[in-house]
Formats: sequence, C-alpha cells, structure tokens
Amino acid sequence: MANESKKDFNAMLLDSKDMPKIQTVTDPKTIAKYGGTKMFFAPPAAYDALMKTVPCGKVVTVGALRAYLAKLNHADFTDPITTGIFVSIAAWASEQRTENPTPYWRTLKADGELNPKYPGGAEAQKAKLEAEGHRIMQRGRTNLRWFVADFEQALFELK
Repeated sequence: MANESKKDFNAMLLDSKDMPKIQTVTDPKTIAKYGGTKMFFAPPAAYDALMKTVPCGKVVTVGALRAYLAKLNHADFTDPITTGIFVSIAAWASEQRTENPTPYWRTLKADGELNPKYPGGAEAQKAKLEAEGHRIMQRGRTNLRWFVADFEQALFELK
C-alpha cells in the first residue's frame, strides 16, 4: 500500500464491500490450483477478528486464515488477493487505533515468512516477535527475507 499516513484504515476495516459472499469460478486453471469451484470472499473485519485470537507466543499463517474461513463458510477456498489486502488493512488499522490492538505481527506469510508490508516493515515485525520469544532467521543473499525459525512448533490452531 502507499500513502498509509493519509488513509483511514479503520474505516476500510469496517467496510464490508458486500461481503461475505461466495463466487463460483469456472476457470479450469483456478479450479485445479485451489481444488474447487466455490471461492469465498471474507470482509476485512473477519480477518481482523481471527488475527486477534492468536495468543502471545503463537503464530498463524495467512494460508491458515484462508483455509479456516473457507471451511467455516462451506467453500473450497478463499480469495488470495483480497486476503492479502485485508490482512494488511487489519495491521495498519491496528497501528492507527489507541485501543483494542490487533496482534498482526503474529500473522505470517507462507513458510513462516515475515510480512514487509506491515507497519514498520519486516524489521518491526521481527522485533515484536523476538520480544514474544520467537527466534528469527534471515534467508537470501541479495533479496533478504526474514522467517520465524521452526514456526510450525508455534502455530496456533484456529477454532
């Protein structure tokens, strides 16, 4: 996202954009990639609510959020594009609030990767996760990326 300081992310968080909804996809490549025809679109607040359930010392992946919401809503999969946008909105909205924070730093990308699009980038997320006891490791030589070491052991099960 760009111009974060000029946006009202809490207003975006509360804008359901005619969601939740399920869309039937017919593209054979999409069906093959995601394993079905029923694609669920969750509103931004749904991601925020799930992210708030992850306790200190635990982490969750964006993929786990998607899978949980799809299952909960009897769909085959959840739209990956809106998910990424809405998880970022939840993070930025939390930074703009003085109350009821969302521990967005506990939500990781696939394979335990930190999200450089969160407020303060991967460095800020790294500091917050280390403060909660997680060990962070760096991968890459030119394109440096950060990951939670052994993140699978700290995964939170959504219920």
